[in-house]
Amino acid sequence: MTTGLLVLAAALWGAAAGALLPRAAYRFSVPSGEEWRTACPAGHPVRGWLGRARCTHCPGTEGAAHASYGPSFPALLATTLVCAALAAATGTRPELAVWLLLAPVGVLLALVDFRVQRLPDPLTLPFAAAALALLGLTALLPEHAGEWTTALLGALALGAGYFVLFLINPAGMGFGDVKLALGAGAVLGWYGWPTVMLGTLAGFLSGALYGGALVVARRAGRKTAIPFGPFLIAGAFAGLLVGAYTA
Repeated sequence: MTTGLLVLAAALWGAAAGALLPRAAYRFSVPSGEEWRTACPAGHPVRGWLGRARCTHCPGTEGAAHASYGPSFPALLATTLVCAALAAATGTRPELAVWLLLAPVGVLLALVDFRVQRLPDPLTLPFAAAALALLGLTALLPEHAGEWTTALLGALALGAGYFVLFLINPAGMGFGDVKLALGAGAVLGWYGWPTVMLGTLAGFLSGALYGGALVVARRAGRKTAIPFGPFLIAGAFAGLLVGAYTA
């Protein structure tokens, strides 16, 4: 398969996966300590986790059913672009399948954390476990370009590093970030320690730039809490792209 066709196929996969995320994003987007949503804003039951955020019982804008209770385009666009970029960087190496399976979960986590500053346990820990399990299988295939042992060590190292930051400043680093760091460390560690360091630095840098921009725009103060999960994921994505290109 040529690179162009591979990127196109990955983009189509990303679009299809992204179209299934809005309902899960809506249901998971509740403040810490609250139960996941089980009803639309009008109180009608929401069934299932995958699909568009539309209620079949609410009237639509033209009197028809299927009123929307959550945006669909951001998730679709994000997963499409992320999957296409990962395919362009990784090529036909077998680990691409792992990146494409994990990418929608990363987008979902970023969306939820941006909305309510919460990283759901049903997503963070399975993300890390799935990353290590899938990369373990990938390491058995020919033409892979990474090391599973380094992925495991990367998960442990990054998770431990974030745990120390959490102990030092619990108000500035949530425990959900610690759990997410396990998965980020696994995918970054696949391509080696330089990729782990690059992805980690990119995450902190992007978070600092975002926080600084909010302060300059007077939309936040110096002590205002911001969701760090999206920047941890963005840093891992950036490191993964560079690691895949240079592997």
